[in-house]
Amino acid sequence: MPKSARSENRTILLAERIELLSTKRQEIVRPILEHPREYVLLSVRALAKRLHTDPATIVRIVHGLGFENYKQFQRHLHELSLAFATSLDTMRQGESDRGTGSSAGDSVLYDLKNLQGFKNSLDPARYKQLAKRIHEARRVVILACDLATVLADYLAYQLNLLGLPIYVAASPGAITHTVCLLTKQDLVVAISFRRGLRSTIEGVQQARERGAYCVGIADTYISPLAQKCHEVLLASINSVSFGASYTAPIALANAILTAVGEFHRSRTMEIVRELAEEQRRGSRWYTS
Repeated sequence: MPKSARSENRTILLAERIELLSTKRQEIVRPILEHPREYVLLSVRALAKRLHTDPATIVRIVHGLGFENYKQFQRHLHELSLAFATSLDTMRQGESDRGTGSSAGDSVLYDLKNLQGFKNSLDPARYKQLAKRIHEARRVVILACDLATVLADYLAYQLNLLGLPIYVAASPGAITHTVCLLTKQDLVVAISFRRGLRSTIEGVQQARERGAYCVGIADTYISPLAQKCHEVLLASINSVSFGASYTAPIALANAILTAVGEFHRSRTMEIVRELAEEQRRGSRWYTS
């Protein structure tokens, strides 16, 4: 089973496995899962000491939750800490991670780290398959709210240049009305980071129930999109400031756009030749 599928299944089953633990063990593990950032870096001995128990009990709880070992459990806590991060968390993380002595410099270093992580996980075959689905879909609907609408508009603007049937639903009402018209001939791209916004998650769930193929863009497999969508593409939004960094998600969007443009290259070239004429002589461009 692929790593992504194992991660998604573990997320779904974790709540069920917690209920199978004894009441005492549930009380031990619940603070860890509710406040993962406080525990993620602790060794098993340090964690046991902090929770007033012994390492053997921690290991038994970890196994009971379906993890092969404590290191795997730590990775899950790391994903949880990302999903539930707040602006205050990222500001505090930035204070502890100061490396260059320059907050602006540290921001760029984080962006580069996010980009490198995306590059290392990139699977070109998935983007080629997604490009095929985009070209074959009756229409492509992008669901996003709040800051994620920036990425939705960016994708839609570029894909519209190729004459593809792209629609953006960027508010709870628009999402509700748009997904009601979807069929199995349609493709949905849902964008939401960290814990996921309710309107986006509920929208993609309804879209899938209506038969649409659903692709999520998120920053962690803990995201509800990993459970609701047929597949999910990941890009980190980690930053050292109060805001999320969209450097890696924009790179992900560019990877999608490149794959779509190359899928029918001859058709794309015909379109961009026409665009080139407007870009040289169009009236919307400033001339001195």
